[in-house]
Amino acid sequence: MVSTFVAVFFAELGDKTQLSTMMLASSKKAPVSVFVGSAVALVLSSLIGVLVGDTLYRVVPAHIIRTVAGAGFLVIGALILFGKI
Repeated sequence: MVSTFVAVFFAELGDKTQLSTMMLASSKKAPVSVFVGSAVALVLSSLIGVLVGDTLYRVVPAHIIRTVAGAGFLVIGALILFGKI
């Protein structure tokens, strides 16, 4: 649980979701509502990720998941590096 918290916490710092949340909080007069809305959205998107990941793990061997995920990160990194994203 701690490693998941640390990974998600640092992955979310400074990403476009956090920037969008800051923009909403600065433009609205209800920061608590923005916080609750963004927290619920993160929880629900995490739930979807867990459910899909668990189902995928039951159907596809772990080494294939790791290989495809690694290749996906390399492709995204290359696209970012070359300014395509």
